[in-house]
Order: sequence, then C-alpha cells, then structure tokens
Amino acid sequence: MTDTSNLRQVIDGLLDRLDHAGRALAALEPAVRAGEPWPLSASIGVEPEAHWGPPEVLAHLAEMLPFWLGEIERVLAGSPEPVPFGRVASNEIRVAVIERDRTVPARELFDRIATDIARYRRRLTQLSEAELSRRGLHPTRGDLAIPAILERFVTGHLEDHVEQLRASLRTG
Repeated sequence: MTDTSNLRQVIDGLLDRLDHAGRALAALEPAVRAGEPWPLSASIGVEPEAHWGPPEVLAHLAEMLPFWLGEIERVLAGSPEPVPFGRVASNEIRVAVIERDRTVPARELFDRIATDIARYRRRLTQLSEAELSRRGLHPTRGDLAIPAILERFVTGHLEDHVEQLRASLRTG
C-alpha cells in the first residue's frame, strides 16, 4: 500500500468496502431492534470482543468510527512522521464509552454508525496522494500509512463486527 501511484484507488476500494459493510449492518437493524432488550455482557473491560452481544458490538462501532477518523486526522496534521496515533483494546476511555453506550437504544446507535461511515467518504475523498501517503506510528502495529490505518482499524474491523452481529442474531 505504499505505492503512491495507486493510493487513490486503494482508498476508493476501502471506502467501497466500508459502504458495503455499512449497508450490511443496516440490513441487520430490524432483527436487532426486534430482539431488544438484549442481555448485557457480564464484562467488557477484559473479555474479548468476540464474546460481545449486540449492545456491546453496536456501542463499540458507534465509538470506534469517530475515534479512528480523529486518529487519521491526527496523522494528517502531525509532524514529524511517523506521527504517534491510536490506542489498545484496554484503553480506559474506549471501555467506558462502550459501557455507557451499550444501553442506548439500537436505533440511535445504528444512526450514529451510518452518519460516521458517510463522514469517512466525505473526508477521505478530499485527500491528495501526498496526504494519503502520510504515516502514523501505532503502539502495537507500528508504522502505517493512511490506507493501512483505514483497512486495519476501520474497514476490516467493521466487516468483522458485521459478521459477529450476524452470528449473534443466529444464535440469540
């Protein structure tokens, strides 16, 4: 992903996947809302995300999308490169926001998620090739350019959680 001649194509492809995942998530909304109120996971601070139910998954998606867009902005604005960015799963603020928002009605969380997905497309299509090649330094993943940040922490992560939510609906 470091070849600047195709960074725009890479970003466009990642945004298309993000949009697709957003539509797939939106398609699950009626089933999620029909199952409310969902039981809350016993612990969200130490257990793997794979054990979360719909309330925790939706709360996490609603908090992680704006967080990572802000981190992309941090990399774009920072100097020198690579710009320190990101967090780890045990981050106290991350856990606190998920804890707080997992009791928000699903309707509201789905709306927040859809709004934030649209924000990614608006912002990232404005970036130049030079901006897309900017690099950040994550505490565990190391040196990553904007497309890799988008793939790892946003697009791929959303896709994984859509599948997780589908599985929860089948077993719940």
